[in-house]
Amino acid sequence: MAYSEFLKEYRSGLMENVHYGQISAVNLTKEEFVSVGQDYEPVYFRSAAKPFQAIPIFMTDFIEKYGITSKESALFLASQRGEIYHQEALVSLLEKLPINENELICAASYPLNEEPKTKYIQQGFEKRKLFHNCAGKHLGFLTACLANGYDVKQYCHPEHPLQQMIKKYIAYLSEYEVEKIRTGIDGCGAPVFAIPLKNMAIAYLKLARPELIDDRLIREAVIKLTTVMNQENPIIAAQNFICTALLKDPNIVAKGGAQGVYCFALRNEGLSFALKIMNGSESPWPNVIASVLEQIQYTNQETIDRIKALSPAFVRNDAGVEVGEIVSTIKIV
Repeated sequence: MAYSEFLKEYRSGLMENVHYGQISAVNLTKEEFVSVGQDYEPVYFRSAAKPFQAIPIFMTDFIEKYGITSKESALFLASQRGEIYHQEALVSLLEKLPINENELICAASYPLNEEPKTKYIQQGFEKRKLFHNCAGKHLGFLTACLANGYDVKQYCHPEHPLQQMIKKYIAYLSEYEVEKIRTGIDGCGAPVFAIPLKNMAIAYLKLARPELIDDRLIREAVIKLTTVMNQENPIIAAQNFICTALLKDPNIVAKGGAQGVYCFALRNEGLSFALKIMNGSESPWPNVIASVLEQIQYTNQETIDRIKALSPAFVRNDAGVEVGEIVSTIKIV
């Protein structure tokens, strides 16, 4: 598998770690103008697929029918971290839907972030399916099944009509043949689809520039869901996480996934990027993406500073003393 050097970590002047990766970027004409470390083999979207997996629910009138708020509908796209506001929104969403929590196939979980998890356990609460970080996506799946008259049983089977619909949407938006899409099973139990990074970038370009989508219903759904992503950015991840930090910028559509996959697109510039850190780490994302934005001379310095603050360019020991540095080595221009 091909890859290129993205990031180096030094401790007391000695290189201690290197992160390698692949990145593709396309412009408004869908021409690939960046290709670093690629072999054009399929890569699993993981949770970077959530905007596309939410298209079926945003194509229905069920959000309006059940009085689902913008914050609650953002859960359909989220990798929520279990903060109190996530918990409250999940509970209120479930109360509005004709769905039983036991219908969710994702595992019962504690809140992910350390502070809410500790408080939750101290209060004596048990794990809940509702608090799995993909529970919102699954609630969206079940609601879309109800809206389309699909059987809710085995709603995550790869051959279920809902999952086949999502696969076709991904093929359509990414301009990748549906027959070539690889299908696996994600950590939450839902199907996960693999396509080359270039095609991921094309799909995200269309999230940022929906006028490129010919199908009116899909285009309208994309406009709705991407608007929610930016407006309700704390729901999509949490404060101090890169998805929320990037989505605070109304010019950016962004979502990450497990095993180092990250996709983001710039509306005004008509540019879209898809990358993968080869060792699956998420820690290099802020440094790498900040470097990419600087190299293309992105004009919103506030956004660059905000994501740099998530992962400073130095290493600290357990006492907070600076003992090394982190250097982005990715080159795209």
